[in-house]
Amino acid sequence: MPKLTLKQIRIKAGEAAEDVRPEDIDFVLAERLNLTPSEFELKQDMVLSEDQVKQANKDIKKLARGVSPQYILGYAWFLGYKIMVQRGVLSPRFETEELVEWALKSLKSGDKVLDLGTGSGCITVALAKEAEKKGIKDLTLYASDITDSALRTSEENFLNYDLDVTTRKANVLIGLEKFDKIISNPPYIKTNEKKDMDKNVLQNEPKEALFAGKDGLDFYKKFAKQVRDHLNSHGEFFLEFGFNEEEQLKELFAKELPDFEIEFRKDMAGKPRMVHGRWQK
Repeated sequence: MPKLTLKQIRIKAGEAAEDVRPEDIDFVLAERLNLTPSEFELKQDMVLSEDQVKQANKDIKKLARGVSPQYILGYAWFLGYKIMVQRGVLSPRFETEELVEWALKSLKSGDKVLDLGTGSGCITVALAKEAEKKGIKDLTLYASDITDSALRTSEENFLNYDLDVTTRKANVLIGLEKFDKIISNPPYIKTNEKKDMDKNVLQNEPKEALFAGKDGLDFYKKFAKQVRDHLNSHGEFFLEFGFNEEEQLKELFAKELPDFEIEFRKDMAGKPRMVHGRWQK
């Protein structure tokens, strides 16, 4: 097998997987070679070993078939933490990192916290490890999901980070206890938006973690009706939502949760994406 440089493999990948975003190709190649993004750009003349070329060729074929980079690697990065993922479990989103950072600001030692719709468990891992760094102690951690595959994956991640987390199978909040904080990146995509979505997402990600009915609000309607039974006095929630759903959620929460102090926030891209509620009782 002729010697190939990183630059040559990168070009070959772009030609073989022409429908794949260049940044996805670069991400997979860099991760396999254990290179940071800057090292990846600086080491384009690096000669790859035979095994590295074989691995790159396998990965390129998978990318060309529409498999997401995170599922090829078996992991994703979330707030600097390596999170195991597999097909059928939602891959962590960068926007959700901002939700975790917001929730951290009000987290206190001794809080009982629920990661609702945990998926890979990335929210719980990042929240718990970042809380540790800030000296926030004695958290009681719960993680729930509607699917067994998500719960199995989240449990693997909790084990990897030596976290004591109680997992529960639940549809929204039914059957769960009371908490001080509830954090969630729930499904919020409208059914008719399916046609506009990236085929990689549709091919790899679990539908139940993406779609939420005709108006995208199925989860929030159930949550608003159930949340009082699952929060302690002055309890709080932090939720992510679709960038075009703010007005509908304002209306929903004004009607269903008049005794909650509600605050909406934009993400780093300037789009409304997060909401915080605090029970006044």
